[in-house]
Amino acid sequence: MAPEQMAEGAPTPEPGPPSQPARPLDAIDQDILQMLQADGRASIRSVAERVHVSRANAYARINRLIEDGVIRGFGARVDHERAGQGTSAYITLKIVQNSWRTVREQLRLLPGASHIALVGGDFDVLLLVHTPHNRALREVVLTRLQAIPEVLSTRTLLVFEEEDLEPQG
Repeated sequence: MAPEQMAEGAPTPEPGPPSQPARPLDAIDQDILQMLQADGRASIRSVAERVHVSRANAYARINRLIEDGVIRGFGARVDHERAGQGTSAYITLKIVQNSWRTVREQLRLLPGASHIALVGGDFDVLLLVHTPHNRALREVVLTRLQAIPEVLSTRTLLVFEEEDLEPQG
């Protein structure tokens, strides 16, 4: 939904997990999510028409999805290369046991960090970064990441080509 459409009294999504578990989603909620994933700028009216409910019902459902933390926000899908962030890499990290929360907070501050995941396997954290060029990527890996005391080791996987998968709509 466009900001001007959300400005009609809908709460602004806030980051972080909700304090309570989300309520179960029915088929209409799933349809609304699918529609908003395909077009986050869709109007309340178009959402209501597509899922065959009133505008008031669609508005209430979207607000509930936001309040429950199911919808975490609205944004643009960016072509990083065209936006001047043409160097991308996945970086795997091994970290000190039980330091995930501390490391996550420091990774959030890294320039170009776009995705952070705690994973199981041969490494502990998977980090996706987008930088303008290799020198900036080198700075992130060799200076910024290595300066985090809880980071034991890193491995950088340079992305040659990438494609965001569009939601099926």
